[in-house]
Amino acid sequence: MELAHSLLLNEEAYNQLGEFQKAEFIFEWLRFLEKLLPVTSRADVREKQKKLAEQLISLLNSSPGPPTRRLIAKNLAILYSIGDAFSVYQTVDKCNELIRSKDDSPSYLPTKLAAVVCLGYLYKKLGRILGNSFTDTVGNVLKAVKNAESQGRYEIMLSLQNILNGLGAAATPCHRDIYKAARSCLTDRSMAVRCAAAKCLLELQKEAVFMWSTDLDSVATLCFKSFDGSNYDVRIAVSKLLGTVLARAVTCKQATASTRQNVRKISLDEAMELLGTGFLRGSSGFLRAGGDILKGISSVSRDIRVGVTQAYVVFVSTLGGQWLERNFSSLLSHILDLVSQSHPKAIQTQMDAICCRRCISFILRATVGGLLGEKAQIAAAKEICQAIWKLKKVVDVVMSDGNLETRIGTTDVTASQHVLVCVLHELGSLVHGLSTTAAPLLQDSSTGVLDAVISVILHPSVSVRLAAAWCLRCIAVALPSYVSPLLDRCIERLSALKSSPEAVTGYSFAVAALLGAVKHCPLGIPHGKGKVIMTVAEDLLCSASQNSRISIQRTQAGWLLVASLMTLGPAVVQHYLPRMLLLWKCVFPLSPKDLETERSRGDSFTWQVTLEGRAGALCAIKTFVSYCGGLLTDEVVQRLLPPLPCAVDLLTRLPSMHKIYGNALKIPAMTYRHRLYELLALLPPKTYEERFCAILKELVADFTATDNQMAASTFLLPPLCHQDDLLLLGPFLQETDHRFIEEQLLLGSNIAGGSLEYDPYSIYEKAAEGDSVPKPLPPALSVISAAVRLFGVIFSHVPESQRLQVLDKLLASIKQTKGARQQTVQLNIVSAFSSFLKHLASCKGSLGPEEVRRPALTLVMGALESNNPLLRCAAAESLARLAQVVADSAFTAGLAQVSFDKLKSARDVVSRTGHSLALGSLYRYLGGIGSTQHLNACVGILYTLSQDNTSPDVQTWALHSLSLIIDSAGPLYHVHVEPTLSLVVMLLLTVPPAYAEVHQSLGRCLNALITTLGPELQGSKTAVSALRTSCLLGCAVMQDNPDCLVQAQAISCLQQLHMFAPRHVNLSSLVSCLCEILLDNSVLVNLCSSYLLLRRAVLACLRQLVQREAAEVSEHAVTFVKDCREDFTPEINIREVGLEGALLSLLDKELDQRLCQDIKETLSHMLTSVAVEKLSFWLKLCKDVLAASADDFLVLHLADLIRMAFMAATDHSDQLRLSGLQTLLVVVRRFASVPEPEFPGHVILEQYQANVGAALRPAFAPETPPDVTAKACQVCSAWIASGVVSDLNDLRRVHQLLISSLTKVQAGKEAQSQLYNESASTMEILAVLKAWAEVYIVAVEREKKQSDAHKQTLTITNSTDESYRDLTSSADGLLDLVQADLGTLSKLWLAALQDFALLTLPSEYASQLPVEGGAFYTAETIENARPHYHNSWALILYATALWLTSTGFLVVDPDEGVTNLSRPVTPTTMCQDSSSRAAVKSPEDVNTDIFHLILGISVEFLCSPRSDAAMENITACLHALQAFLDVPWPRSKIGGDQELGVELLNVLHRLILTRESPDIQLATLEVVRQILFAAQEHVREKRRSAEVDDGAAEKETLPEFGEGKDTGGLVPGKSLVFATLELCVCILVRQLPQLNPKVTGSPAVKAGKPQLLSESGSRLVSAALVILSDIPSVCSPEGSVSVLPTILYLIIGVLRETAVKLPDGQLPLTAAASLQALKGILSSPMARAEKSRTAWTELLRSALVTVLDCWDPVDGAQQELDEVNLLTAITVFILSTSPEVITIECLQKRCIEKFKIALDSKDPVVQLKCYQLLLSIFQYPNRAVSYPYIHSLAPSIMRKLQETEKTKPENSAELQVIQEGIKVVAALIAIAEEEHRAYLVACLLPLLISFLLDENSLGSATNSARNLHEFALQNVMQIGPQYSSVFKKVMASSPTMKARLESAVKGNQESIKVKTTPKHAKNPGKSSSIQLKTNFL
Repeated sequence: MELAHSLLLNEEAYNQLGEFQKAEFIFEWLRFLEKLLPVTSRADVREKQKKLAEQLISLLNSSPGPPTRRLIAKNLAILYSIGDAFSVYQTVDKCNELIRSKDDSPSYLPTKLAAVVCLGYLYKKLGRILGNSFTDTVGNVLKAVKNAESQGRYEIMLSLQNILNGLGAAATPCHRDIYKAARSCLTDRSMAVRCAAAKCLLELQKEAVFMWSTDLDSVATLCFKSFDGSNYDVRIAVSKLLGTVLARAVTCKQATASTRQNVRKISLDEAMELLGTGFLRGSSGFLRAGGDILKGISSVSRDIRVGVTQAYVVFVSTLGGQWLERNFSSLLSHILDLVSQSHPKAIQTQMDAICCRRCISFILRATVGGLLGEKAQIAAAKEICQAIWKLKKVVDVVMSDGNLETRIGTTDVTASQHVLVCVLHELGSLVHGLSTTAAPLLQDSSTGVLDAVISVILHPSVSVRLAAAWCLRCIAVALPSYVSPLLDRCIERLSALKSSPEAVTGYSFAVAALLGAVKHCPLGIPHGKGKVIMTVAEDLLCSASQNSRISIQRTQAGWLLVASLMTLGPAVVQHYLPRMLLLWKCVFPLSPKDLETERSRGDSFTWQVTLEGRAGALCAIKTFVSYCGGLLTDEVVQRLLPPLPCAVDLLTRLPSMHKIYGNALKIPAMTYRHRLYELLALLPPKTYEERFCAILKELVADFTATDNQMAASTFLLPPLCHQDDLLLLGPFLQETDHRFIEEQLLLGSNIAGGSLEYDPYSIYEKAAEGDSVPKPLPPALSVISAAVRLFGVIFSHVPESQRLQVLDKLLASIKQTKGARQQTVQLNIVSAFSSFLKHLASCKGSLGPEEVRRPALTLVMGALESNNPLLRCAAAESLARLAQVVADSAFTAGLAQVSFDKLKSARDVVSRTGHSLALGSLYRYLGGIGSTQHLNACVGILYTLSQDNTSPDVQTWALHSLSLIIDSAGPLYHVHVEPTLSLVVMLLLTVPPAYAEVHQSLGRCLNALITTLGPELQGSKTAVSALRTSCLLGCAVMQDNPDCLVQAQAISCLQQLHMFAPRHVNLSSLVSCLCEILLDNSVLVNLCSSYLLLRRAVLACLRQLVQREAAEVSEHAVTFVKDCREDFTPEINIREVGLEGALLSLLDKELDQRLCQDIKETLSHMLTSVAVEKLSFWLKLCKDVLAASADDFLVLHLADLIRMAFMAATDHSDQLRLSGLQTLLVVVRRFASVPEPEFPGHVILEQYQANVGAALRPAFAPETPPDVTAKACQVCSAWIASGVVSDLNDLRRVHQLLISSLTKVQAGKEAQSQLYNESASTMEILAVLKAWAEVYIVAVEREKKQSDAHKQTLTITNSTDESYRDLTSSADGLLDLVQADLGTLSKLWLAALQDFALLTLPSEYASQLPVEGGAFYTAETIENARPHYHNSWALILYATALWLTSTGFLVVDPDEGVTNLSRPVTPTTMCQDSSSRAAVKSPEDVNTDIFHLILGISVEFLCSPRSDAAMENITACLHALQAFLDVPWPRSKIGGDQELGVELLNVLHRLILTRESPDIQLATLEVVRQILFAAQEHVREKRRSAEVDDGAAEKETLPEFGEGKDTGGLVPGKSLVFATLELCVCILVRQLPQLNPKVTGSPAVKAGKPQLLSESGSRLVSAALVILSDIPSVCSPEGSVSVLPTILYLIIGVLRETAVKLPDGQLPLTAAASLQALKGILSSPMARAEKSRTAWTELLRSALVTVLDCWDPVDGAQQELDEVNLLTAITVFILSTSPEVITIECLQKRCIEKFKIALDSKDPVVQLKCYQLLLSIFQYPNRAVSYPYIHSLAPSIMRKLQETEKTKPENSAELQVIQEGIKVVAALIAIAEEEHRAYLVACLLPLLISFLLDENSLGSATNSARNLHEFALQNVMQIGPQYSSVFKKVMASSPTMKARLESAVKGNQESIKVKTTPKHAKNPGKSSSIQLKTNFL
């Protein structure tokens, strides 16, 4: 294909190709040429123009396919526009000549069509350059129309559109002729031609003034005719034409003088009247309204009405949103008039009325919902309210007429009903869309929205009452605060007016609708409402029989209320379940005998009431089963079952009763049947299996009933077909923007769409996705639909023998009927059988033996050859299910063979389509095709069928089937990929575009092929490259297809290609294509791409692209708009707002939920990918959106962020308020510590105090919903805790808001809002308490920090500076602020914790919960309250623990004025009043209760924190325990209860195992340390008590305290010590796996290279070592011996593994900790206790040996340990243990040896440390310990020092070593015996004097030498006077030394003078600080 990429056609390469490859090659060349020509220089083009033109024109004669001819035409047009235009006339003549040709053969047709297309593009591009030739051309083309077939007419119309586009006003002479031709084509039998004609006329009207002036009426009539018998595409195209022409007529300016007299500007009313005429009278026009219409016999066809409806929307959309705002009143009154009493014929039947109402609703929704902003929508809602009030007055006047008979029949009332239904639905939708933004509208008393809606609840028409109820429901969902008041109002009116039938039904509808809304309101309704409604329902049911006039209404209302109550879910319903079951039991007779008696007694009216009641009861139980599955225990199911047999018996008797009582029972009987079927389908079939026969008999009778003429295949079959197969039926069943009105065209003329009045019980159900109102079907259809579902369930459970009988009977009933009747029966039976197969497959059942299979197969095969395409789809799916349930390969092969044989012999379209689909579907549920033989046969036959150009239907179905085969075959299909791809591309290039359905199937095939190839498409081999090119070429053909669904397929294929081979998809052109579709004509966003599915495909593709390449996609979009063609003028300016802004604006206009979700996800991906680089841009976008309704660089935009958060937080929309507060919370948390660059010492957020306060204040207003207040509390606490504000007065503003909330909490349940569920109050209260807890925690922590800082400051300096005082005062101030309310808060916190403790009890303890609920939750709302407690308990627990710590478990009760243990705050008395309170507990008991409460909550939570438990909760819980254990009393409880301690340690151990966070592990270890400390205190106390008690007794008789007693045994699971050791080992081994002998493979660890741990790791290990060193103190002497080896092993192990050499001789944190722990162990009293002394001594010696062994080489390699660490360890042993441990000669020798080695070290750091350690050893008081070291090492030290006389120190390190050495010798002199002292002094003095310098050398000496000189002189001066006799002797013996000393002293004095004189000589007026400041260079 690369050879095709040249300016001229490579004819050599072209001629070598086969026929098919030539077409592909040409197309690729033309595609390339289209991109190349515009960027080639004009000179190059002109040079090759002649040759290129010849090549292109020659291609016209080569019968090019549709895409190719379009490209030839485009390229010729580009060529002449860039190059010389002189030869273009020859081309035009050539084309005209080709068109005039008399050759009418099919083979010549493509050439003629190519010439037509070519002319169109030439004139479009070159326009007026072609001069006057256009009249001949147009004349020639118009002549050709007369004899052209449909393809020709189609292309001619599109070509004329292009000619008009290019010529503009210049084409005026031909306008009339074109108009005449297009008129006839607009009513063409070919739908594609009609669409093309509509496009041509749309272009024509731009210049042809007559179309929207003089001929406007005829244009309108023509469009109405075009709608008649049209399809969806035609309605889209023609409605666009009609709407645009009318909009043009209304808005046209006065034309120029020459045309002025012909222009008739029409008014808006006239334009709407024209549309209204079409809507009401159809295509018969104004004057020719035939006799039939006038007599009211004929009605307008639905497709005309739907087309006109769409035209209304186009008309308004074209005029725009601002026009609509100005003219909404006129538009509303006009469209409402269409369904008013002015035009009774339009609404003469219920079906007509429903259809018309739908149309009106659609117009209102598409215009008001799609074009108006929030303010304009509120204005529209007010206008609608006015309309309701006007209609209400009309009804009131009529209803006030005393005569009941005339009143009910009055036409005014019945006619007004349809208008009211429309306006109520729109009002509901408007408010629902506005959400809480609609609050001002509802609060506006002048409009009276609620009063208006409630006023029509009493309307005589049921439809209006239902519409009003639904409107109330929409208001309730939008504004949840209205649910409770509205319920109260409706219940009150229902009770007051229960004698009025209208009031009973109207208000019961309203209550049911409002209850249905509750599930959409997160805050719910007060629990007590359910009780009231249940009582009202019971009352209605009980009183139904008292007044026969309203028996039916009361019965219906009663059961409706019960049914709607069930939607509130198990938590509410469980309280009313016994009452509901009692009603259920009473509604049916107890036995068949009673039923018989009842039957013989009743009359027609009684039975109507009875059936209504029983149907209602069945519906209530059905709703119960659907919504309260959690309550369906075995016991409840058993109570539900008794009435069922009687219900089924009644079902069987309905036909005979119908005969007796006539049609009066028809609808009630149908409703009863429907309800029973629905309930049975939900219950387990086993529960009613003994009634299977009776039920099946009834179901079969329903399917085959003679009086049922409604064949509603479009409702029954789609759920039973596979979704993929429904694509075959085109837009027929697909989702479109117009589905709401298009749906009615899918049904037969005798069926209307669904409507609320068909089933009032659907008022509480949720509307289906995409519907604004529920649309239940007419009863007859509902029954069949329910019967089909139930048949599927029951037939799966009947015995196989019975199946055969039923199937035979069903087959026989199909044969016995004829004509349309047969189709209906077949449809019902096939639907039922499909439902059965689907159900059987889902429960993995078996069909049965061969006898059952045979009739099943007959049934399916009959349907497979039905004329109904939907039935064929269902049959193919059933065949696949049949293969699945039989699961026999031979059977499946037999099914395939039947289809093969049929396809070979049959020639009719029906058989070929049905059986080809059967082949594709057959393996759908069998895990794919496994047989190559079967695959080859399928592919062969489908290839043939797909090329049958005589029948586009056969091609479509065959290709669709082929796409299914490709999917089913998977890798097996690889051998067929190449030929299939060739076939697909060949068909794409040859099938006419009018056959869009064939192209759609081709798109599915291409998509399946791309999926099969998958990642292989990335390959670089020639074969793969060729496949890839073919795929891309196929996509290009589909992208240019005029059909939207084909374009959607193209985008989907490109999306797949981009996923598998991103490098080979041109991202720039793909993004350009997506933007063009998305944004073209965005003012008509619902029509810009007529297909919703295309917009969905675009967004799905965009979403995938931005996940990978967001920045590139964004750039390409902007580039595309900059470079795009002039006529592309999107309403959104992408240059400014980018693709992101365009998507945001689409969110405003799109109504499809799925599409909106895709837009949001796309925006989200773009935000996360590019927000950092484009931050300003994103913030501006968000700010703009809000105004119309993370790193530190965010600081630059902080003002914007806070402004946005403020705007959102103070908005009317609650959702926006929550988002604003959340944003504020994030801002406060992120920026609290960011400093203000211009004012050091301040933080950046300080300047926004006022904004934060103002944003929070409205959230604490009384009417604010609890969820908003709860979020605001969170922000308040975060703000106060952040420390941003230090000034107490500023802090008080926000603090005051929290105080107001606390006051509300204290007010108790009486003050709680009655608008929402009690759990909403729980949420708010807990949010307040949590906020206070957070503030208190921060205040306490801050005070603690400052007291620590204060202590530190006092140790450093006595004065505290000003800023410190400020900080202290702010911390104290914050604590003071909280302190004032702490008494109240502590009680509330404890109450909340008790509630939480109760709620965490396992379900088996449910009976122990308080009957009335807890402090802050009610028993009924317990489930709803749980999440709120889970969200807030942790901080409350921590705050409570801190408070208890601060009081030391003592609190002053202000009422009693004495200090008591915490009696007043006991949570157990929180919920009880004084009368019910138990006897007052003792302080000890109260304390114990609180202790167990806090500990219980903590342990329960820490035992098994869920994987999603927030880290903050775990940390808060651990901190609470730490605070708790800081107080002696709780410690004494834990210390005294070993089991409790062990349990707590085990819980903490598990926490460490399951949570990796270092912070959590550190906090855990701190709690462990405190538990151990508690045990230490306990043991110490017991020992002290025993010593006091047994003071006189002998020490030996004292009992042993501590673990291990006198045996030393530690029992795992019961031992505190063992549990502590386990936990410490866990921490240590996780950080240092080498400590585990199992890991290293031997009992003694093979030491590796020591390692430095991370900071967190070091802290963890250090904390564990501290705990280890404390363990012996809680053991008995024997117990300590048991644990000592482990402890020593671990401590020394840590030392060895982490003794890393650090610079400057620093110790790693872990090494320091292990040395500290070692010291703790060595100095333990147990080492000296009588019973353990010997064992300890042995073990400690062994430990010392281990330390000494660390130096030894391992496996011949020298260790890399730090000698300093090990020497320090030895020193710790020497200084901390008893002498008997270390005075053994062998050990002493080894220790001395180590010090000798260290002294000889070359490393000055090691030497230094060695001297320091030896100094401490030499000074050890016990001479038995120190003397051996002195004797062995003192000579070495002296020798080392004497050596330094020759080598003077060169750096500070060496100097320090010498100084330290001198200190050691000086210390030796001090401790030496008198006789040896003189010798030592005599040794030291010469050494010191040798370091002295004379006055000459002092000035030039190095720093080290000078410092040594000064140090030596200082020592000499000290030693001289101390030991004067020795000093004198030495001086006398050496005159040289004496002279040196004198010289040094003299030189020293001189230098002191030199140093001090200049100081005073310099300017004394300047302080040194100034000197430093000015001398900074």
